[in-house]
Amino acid sequence: MNFTERLRSVQRRTKSLLCIGLDVDPRLIPSHLRGSVIEFNRRIIEATHDLVCSYKLNLAFYEALGSKGGDTLAKTLEFIPSSIITIGDGKRGDIGNTSEQYVKALFDDFGFDAVTVNPYMGHDSIEPFLRKPERGVFLLALTSNQGSKDFQRMKIANRPLYEHVALKAKRWNVKQNIGLVVGATHPRELKRVRALVPAMPILIPGIGKQGGDVWRSVQYGCTREGDLAVITASRSILYASRGKDFAQKARREGLKMKMEIQRARELPSK
Repeated sequence: MNFTERLRSVQRRTKSLLCIGLDVDPRLIPSHLRGSVIEFNRRIIEATHDLVCSYKLNLAFYEALGSKGGDTLAKTLEFIPSSIITIGDGKRGDIGNTSEQYVKALFDDFGFDAVTVNPYMGHDSIEPFLRKPERGVFLLALTSNQGSKDFQRMKIANRPLYEHVALKAKRWNVKQNIGLVVGATHPRELKRVRALVPAMPILIPGIGKQGGDVWRSVQYGCTREGDLAVITASRSILYASRGKDFAQKARREGLKMKMEIQRARELPSK
C-alpha cells in the first residue's frame, strides 16, 4: 500500500482529517509536570489518539532539548498507536548523500511514516526520500507564515513559484507518496493548488492560533472524495489549559476541532 492509499484508509477509518502538532515548548507545560515533555506528550496522546488521523512532530522542539531530545522524540513516537500516521516536520532537503542521512534518521531510525521536505534544491535533493512508496513526503509549496510572500509567490513564466512546485511534485509522484504543504492562511491559493493536484495529499498548517479558516481549508483542500487534506492544529489544543486538567481540555478542543472539520466536509461547496 502506498502512502496516499494508507492516508486515505486511515482517514476513512478514523473519520477524521485532524492532525495534532506535538510541537511542545517545555516553558508552557503545566507546572506540576516540571517540564517533562515525555509525560506531557503521553497524556496528550492518550487523551486524543481516537480523534486524529495523524500526529505531526516539529523536530526543532526536540532538537532544542539537547542530548535528551532524541530520546524524548523516540519515546513520544512509541506512545502513538501504529494505526495513526506520524509526520516528522523537519523541512529537510540537501544534496543527495546528505538527504540519504536524513532518510536514515527519520524513516529508518525514528520510523516516521512521513516527513516534510524543502524542494528548493531540486529533484536530486528529495529523491532519497521518495524511494519507499509507503513513506510520505510533503513538499513545501506555500507555507502559512507571512514571509512566504518573499519567494513562494514570485512569478516565473507567469506562474507563482508555489504552482511550479505543485506541478513538479505531480510529475515526480510516480510512487504515489508525495504530498504538498499549503498553509490554511492562503485559502484562495489552496483552492488553486488542489485544482492542479486533484489526487495528492495536502498538509494544511495554520488552523487555530494562526487564524486559518476551517471551512475553507476543508472545502478547498479536500479531494472530490472529501479526503487527503490533513488539517493541522497545535497550540490551540496543546495549551487549552495550563492546569492539571490539561489533557481533558486538550481532548475537548481536539474533539471540537474534529467536529468542526466534519461539519465542513458535510456542507455543500460554494
